[in-house]
This record gives sequence, C-alpha cells and structure tokens, in this order.
Amino acid sequence: MKFGGSSVATAERMREVAKLVLSFPQENPIIVMSAMGKTTNLLLAGGETATTCGVKRAPEIEELRRIADLHNRTCDELGIPRETVAELLEELSQLLTGISLMKELTLRTKDYLVSFGERMSTRIFAAYLNRIGTLARQYDAFDLGFVTTDDFTNGEILDATYPAVRKKLEDDFRERPAMPIVTGFLARGEKTGATTTLGRGGSDLTATVIGKALRLREVQVWKDVDGVLTTDPRLVERAIPVPFLTYEEATELAYFGAQVLHPQSMRPTRDADIPVRVKNSYNPTAPGTLITAQRDMSKALLTSIVCKRNVTMLDIVSTRMLGQYGFLAKLFQIFEELQISVDVVATSEVSVSITLDPAKMWSRELIKQEVDRMTESLRSVAHVKVLPRRAILSLIGNVQRSSLILEKVFRVFRTTCTNVQMISQGASKVNISLVVDDEEAHTCVRALHQEFFEQDYDVLVEGDTHCEH
Repeated sequence: MKFGGSSVATAERMREVAKLVLSFPQENPIIVMSAMGKTTNLLLAGGETATTCGVKRAPEIEELRRIADLHNRTCDELGIPRETVAELLEELSQLLTGISLMKELTLRTKDYLVSFGERMSTRIFAAYLNRIGTLARQYDAFDLGFVTTDDFTNGEILDATYPAVRKKLEDDFRERPAMPIVTGFLARGEKTGATTTLGRGGSDLTATVIGKALRLREVQVWKDVDGVLTTDPRLVERAIPVPFLTYEEATELAYFGAQVLHPQSMRPTRDADIPVRVKNSYNPTAPGTLITAQRDMSKALLTSIVCKRNVTMLDIVSTRMLGQYGFLAKLFQIFEELQISVDVVATSEVSVSITLDPAKMWSRELIKQEVDRMTESLRSVAHVKVLPRRAILSLIGNVQRSSLILEKVFRVFRTTCTNVQMISQGASKVNISLVVDDEEAHTCVRALHQEFFEQDYDVLVEGDTHCEH
C-alpha cells in the first residue's frame, strides 16, 4: 500500500491512513510512504535559498522553519516524542549550512536533501503505529536493498534490488513480525553509495518494485483522486474515474503527463503480472481503477485524454540527406550526444518533426542556451525550425478504432478552429498524439472530453464554421 504526500499531509491524515491500513489485518500489508504534503517542494526551495543566503543565515531559512514546525507539530498531535525526527532535523540544518558554504546545489546534494521528507514521514508513521499497539518497523529504502544507477535525481532501478529487498524483508519478518514502513522515492547509487532518487512520483515505483520482489497479490496506490480519471480534473471538472486500464495504457498516460502514476511504475508489476489498484485515501469506498495485463477492449473507444503543455516542436528538413541511408540515425546520434529525450516523432518524405520538453531537461535559465546549441548541432545535417509553446494531446484508448476516434477529434477541432500541427500513433497501439498551440490546449481538452465522455454533449457549433489563423 503506497500513500502519496497529500494522503499523509497532517497528523489527522496520518490517523486516517492508520485506520485504513489496520482495516486489512489479514493481508500483512507493506506500507510505502511519500513525504508529508509539500515537504519535498520546501526542501528544494530551502536548498536554493541556502546557495545565496550566507552561512550565518542558513539555520534560519524560512523553509527549514516550516518543515520543522510541521513535523514537530505532527509528533505532538500524534502523541509521539519530537525526538522521532530531532536528529534528522539537525542533520538537515547542517546540510543547508554546508550548501550555503559551497554556494551550490549539485544533483547529488539535491537527492540527499529531498530524502529528508520521506525519512521523517515514515519514522513518524511507524512511531504512531507502535504507540497505538501495532508493531511497525521503519526502513529507509536504501538500507532495504534499493540500488540504482548513479544518475542523481533520476536513478534507474537495478536487478540486484529485487533479491536484496526480498531477503531483507523476509528475514526481518521471521525474526520479529512487524509491519514494514518504507520510504518511497529513495535508493543508493551502485558505485558511489550515495543517496539517489527515482524521480518525482518515484514512490509509486518503490511500491511496485516491492510488489514484484515479494510476488504480492496486489499493489495499491492511494492518492487524493478517485483513481485514474478521464482527464485532468483541473482542466475539466466533470472528469470521471476510469474503472479498468491495461499496464500499457497506464504507462502511456503517465509518460505523457498524467500525474497519477510514475511512468516507470508499471514495468515491475507487468513483469510479475501483479494487479495495481489506484484508490482515493479521502474516499476509500470508491472503487478506483484496476490496472491489469488485459481488459475487454471490444467496446472501448477512448480511455483518457492527457495534455502535456509547454513543449517545443522541431521541424527538421533536409533535401540533401533525407531518404538517404543513415539520416535518422545521424539525427538521433546528435540527440544522444546532447542527452535530449524526444517525446513524439513523425516523418515524411521531406521532413522529420519531433517534440521535446525543455523544462524536463534543463533549468529555466539554461533552456534558451541549450535549445540554441541543439539547433546549431542539427544544422550540420538539416534546416531546423524551432516552434516553442506547443502542447501534446494524447488520446489513450483502442487505437484499432483510430478512424472513428480521429473522425470525432477533427469534427471537434473544426468547431474550435484548431489546427493540428503534428499527429503520431505510437508503437504501443494505445495512443494517438496530436500537437496543437499551447494556448489552445485547454479549450481542446474540454471540447474533446465533452465529445467522448459526456453523454449530454451538445454540438458546439452546427454547420460550417469560419476560422481564421
């Protein structure tokens, strides 16, 4: 059972989660927990503040005060001693002082910094369970056996993790049966031995790795929404839960921007064929979403609409090399050298169009510089046109019925006067991606959701529509 930050944001929420966990007495659940509320964001902000505040002011950083207040207050309200987190808070203060002395925040230090959130939340929750009479044992994931590559902020789980985690948990349980409370998101680098993280939302991956390691019956991911929804409820208030998904659909949803699951979290459970159930800790009686290897697609059309905003599209044209052996290989060799990850690709006889997400690869200050460097490198083989401020609309569903899906999509876009600038159907066979102007994305998602998911759909505009661009 994995619980996200909003599920354990306060002492009251921790009490509710404890009741939920204890409602499965025969299941011997393993608990994976995120940091409390917005603690991770506060830690990152505190680290940035420390780089410029000076050594003397480091122990007085506002973010540090807010983090200490939250965790000390939570201890008080749960009736456990503040000593539960006192040592970690002191260690955090010393780390921020060190950052202020060096005047820099490296990726390695950033991983160590954000680890304090999960390390404190799990200690508090385990102490509370022990106080109310349930034997619990806290684990930092890197001591449990989680090992990754040394790619700080985005470590990749290594195969050695699975037997190590299984052995540690089984040996400890045989010695003294107790409910394991495990930090999400954290691991240890294979070569450096330093703290690494699995990327934002990585606690989902922690849970599914444990599920595979122990061959569990089911992995439950508890969020603050009623499962995976038909679209982002912040864009469409009438978004509704999707009762069933395949691993493939869930992976595509996560990759293209749905924030309910970590993009890599389906791989371990898919390999072990373990169901994943997404539930709402604020509404535990809601059925949620069940994710399995297969589901009945005979009547399925569209499952969900995902919007990924603020992407950049590149139109790459070469009359000299396109069509010749090695042109695409040369393009992607340049992307590899520059460590650029591509989202969507479409090719024609005279051009290649790709999308990428600059904010995921570079800091805000470096985006223009890095895009210019990338463009200059690509000009060695092609003419390049950079088109910023685009959005990817990903339609997840039964792509075997793509003709009907696209018929409905373009009927909607005719009424919204939307020009599709790129279209791609992935090899996954569950995703059609379309690129539109970023400023039109919200309107498009609302109109598409109305067409595909709202039964009382009314045609926005009947007849021909005059559109000017």
